[in-house]
Amino acid sequence: METLSADVYRLFLRGDPQQILFAPGQYLTLVVQGNHLPFSIANAPNGEGILELHIQYVAESDNARALFEQLHVGAEIEVSLAGGESVLELDDPRPLLLIAAGTGFAQMKSIIEASLALHPERPIHLWWAARARSELYMELQARHWAEQHEQFSFTPVVELPGEEDFDGVVERIDNALHDRVQRADEASIFIAGSPGMVYAVVDTLARIEPMAKRIFSDVFSYAPRVQGQDAAS
Repeated sequence: METLSADVYRLFLRGDPQQILFAPGQYLTLVVQGNHLPFSIANAPNGEGILELHIQYVAESDNARALFEQLHVGAEIEVSLAGGESVLELDDPRPLLLIAAGTGFAQMKSIIEASLALHPERPIHLWWAARARSELYMELQARHWAEQHEQFSFTPVVELPGEEDFDGVVERIDNALHDRVQRADEASIFIAGSPGMVYAVVDTLARIEPMAKRIFSDVFSYAPRVQGQDAAS
């Protein structure tokens, strides 16, 4: 385990390579005191039995405290994998529009790594949002992709003003997209974040003509929207 920011940690798990089967974009659950805690798998499938997770420590969460008490080298952790239908289709030729908030970046990292390895010519645009720049805990990695791959674009978005030497956007992510995305109908779109954030982005994309059609998010399954419900709900 290594520290990525003040409250986000990167955890590597090693298991039987023949049992570690998942698709880019899927998640696993860690079993902690009988509770199944979901975490996006942050690496592309590698055939080595290695799983990467980005875990945020929330001090007021009993589950978080119980989980971190188990995290030490050599510990055995019960894992259930893999879940989620928000996955990268390996034969999909469309450009990728990836929109993440906070540790939702983990899911996008898996998709990006797989896409760059299999289809390096595919255009990818990553939008990563947080309240403050310090919460973009792997900003350097995203910028490295942009430097190394001509077809990869990265737009960091923060809500709190006052950043110096920041070439990103200081705005809420849905407003940032509304002002800067002209069309999204040709892309496969993946969104990862809280239900409120995801549905606010969906509403923004719906106002862009022609309307985006291929939108994927795990939120659609675990927090389905009630008809007539607005994004702020």
